[in-house]
Parts: sequence; structure tokens; C-alpha cells
Amino acid sequence: MQATSTSFLSDRVNNMEESATLLMSKLARELTDEGHHVISLSLGEPDFDTPDHIKTFAKEALDQGYTKYTPVPGLPELRKAIITKFKRDNNLDYAMNEIVVSNGAKQSIFNICMSLLNEGDEVAVLTPFWVSYSAIIKLAGGTPVYVSAGIEDDFKVSADQIKNALTDKTKFVIFSSPCNPTGSVYTREELSAIAEVIKARPNLLVISDEIYEYINFTDTHISIGALPDMKKRTITVNGFAKGFAMTGWRLGYMGAPAWVASACTKIQGQVTSGATSFGQKAGAEALLADLSPTHKMKEAFGKRRTLIIDLLNEIPDFKVNYPKGAFYIFPDISAYIGKDLAGGEHFKNDEEFALYLLRTAHVAVVAGSAFGAPGCIRISYAASDDQLKEAISRIKNCLAKLV
Repeated sequence: MQATSTSFLSDRVNNMEESATLLMSKLARELTDEGHHVISLSLGEPDFDTPDHIKTFAKEALDQGYTKYTPVPGLPELRKAIITKFKRDNNLDYAMNEIVVSNGAKQSIFNICMSLLNEGDEVAVLTPFWVSYSAIIKLAGGTPVYVSAGIEDDFKVSADQIKNALTDKTKFVIFSSPCNPTGSVYTREELSAIAEVIKARPNLLVISDEIYEYINFTDTHISIGALPDMKKRTITVNGFAKGFAMTGWRLGYMGAPAWVASACTKIQGQVTSGATSFGQKAGAEALLADLSPTHKMKEAFGKRRTLIIDLLNEIPDFKVNYPKGAFYIFPDISAYIGKDLAGGEHFKNDEEFALYLLRTAHVAVVAGSAFGAPGCIRISYAASDDQLKEAISRIKNCLAKLV
């Protein structure tokens, strides 16, 4: 047996799907290396740079000797800043032992799943969902149960749907608002109805992924954990990647009941230990300093949202809603499934549709199937106006040639 053969690898690796967003990005890079001008609208990464005052603070932290190991749950100054942020922005009161800083919000979700799930436990995943939810749940031995909503419902699952999906094996519900991949934002009324479903079951928790909080085009961001009697039932996950354009810094955090935070610290202590020391110092600065760069970034995304929706509405048979947050459009392209291509072939699914756009129009998007929503594609508008105009023009012209 060769050490590189599939049979030598663990079942968990063989059974795990590669991240669809990262795979599409890899394919786009390969085409670029071949000399093609590819416009990538596949990754969820702001095209802005980290604000200067945050970078400056990191440099100063390095000069001050912040180059050593940190406490596993995070530097005290960052956890205090997170507590201040939660109170200021979310009306959530947390203590120091209820905050855990991780190497990105993704690790926070991994820590939670590894801490709470046993083999056979179920998780209600509000769908469309971020691609890594299901993979992490399965890695931890859990079973994702998908609760779905389509474009006609603004991709938002109702409280009754969640209630009907719960069983005695359900450990928690997980969702994001603003949502990746749809950009949908749950209202206070919708979250209140979901909260009542959670509270009706004594042993049920909810993970609220709020990483896109600062890219919310509604008047107010609502945290389900701040609703009456929900703090003890809620694990609120957030981070710095989206709102502060700090994707490469790998810095996330969670607020949770102390017993959950303690378990997550235990898991993290055996996997990565604490996050980068000087990055944490800069993270505290990001939360407590002037947020105007973040607000300007949101304004730019808001203008791009209008631009890309107007452009997509010019493409026949694209169904497009009006998302209230994040920087994604999630059009329903199911009308194109089965359409004939040259040579008598046709699209069998949205994955083939996305690959066709990449190879023919040289525009990278992600198939909706990766997010539990077949018949859709995710388009990131974290790109310049000129790139968006060119990309949608290519897609429009490419599809116009179909039979």
C-alpha cells in the first residue's frame, strides 16, 4: 500500500468534501495561470485593505514585544474589548469567562461542534447555509438536518419549519444573519418566533453566526441572544474578517454560556492554543477605535448591491431578490438547467452551470448546491464597479448564445 493512496487516509478525510468556494478559487487561478483574464466573484473576501490604524497598532504591538504565546481563550484586553462591543452593539452582557477568541470564526464553530456533538446528534441547519457548517458538523460526528427556504421566501426559514424539523436528537440550531450565501437578514419578529421555538425545548441551543454584522443595510442588527431569556441558550459567533477587512489575520470570537466557553477553550488548547498575540492587540483596537472605515466600506457595498442587481435583472430567466446584508447575490438560475448547449449537451445542475461560466465567460461563481440550494449560484460583489460590470456582461453574452 502506498502512503498516498486513498485507503491509507482516514475515513473522515475521504468522506469530507472540499470547500466549494476554495475549489472554485483554485480553478480560477489555474485558468489565470494559463493566460486567461478571469474575474473571480467566488470568494467571500472584502476587496478593501485593513484600515491603517489597525495595521499600525499591530506594528506597535510587535515593537512592544507581543510575540509570545497568549492565553488560550484570548488576551484579557481583547476579551474586555469584545465584552464592550457586545454590550454596545448587541445589548449582550458577557463576563470574561464567557468569551473565547479563536483563529477565525470558523474555528469558533469547529470548537463548538467538537464540544457539543456526539455521534448521531442532530443539528438543524437553516438552509441555504455557509458551506463549512455541514462539513464541520459531520467531522464532529453529528448529522446535519437541512431546513430550507427558497427565493420566494427571501431564503429565510420560518419558525414553524424549524419546529417541525426538531427531534429528540437535535442539539442545536445554526444559522447566519446577515446570511452567507444569500445576504438575507432575519427581522426582530422572525428571530423572536425562532426564539420561542428554542425556549420551548429545555436542552436546545442556537448558534448565531454574526460575522457579517457590520455589513447590514437594515436600520439595526438584531442578535437573537439579546432577546428575552435567550442569552443562556445562544452562542454568538463573530470575527474581524468581514467588517474590518481582516480575512488574513485569522481572528474570531464567541460569546457563550460559561460551560460552553470552558469546553471550547479545552478543545482549542489541544488544537491551536491562542490566536496570534499582536493580531489580538490590533483586534482590540479595531473594536474600540473609530469605526468610520467600516461604515464607509458598508456604504460602498451598498452601492455595489444596487449596481449588480440592476445588471443581473437584464439577464433573461435570472430570479434575483434584494438582500439586506453581506456582499452576496444568490440568483435562482434553475431555468437554465436542462438548456441545450452546442453539441446537444445541456446543464444537468448548477455545478455544471458554474463551471460553464468559468470556462466560457471566465467568471468564477459558486454553485448553490454547495450551500444546500440547488438551482442557484452565489455571486460575491466584493469587487470593483468595473469588474462587476465586465463580469455580468460576460455572463449575459455567454448565456445569450445558448439554444
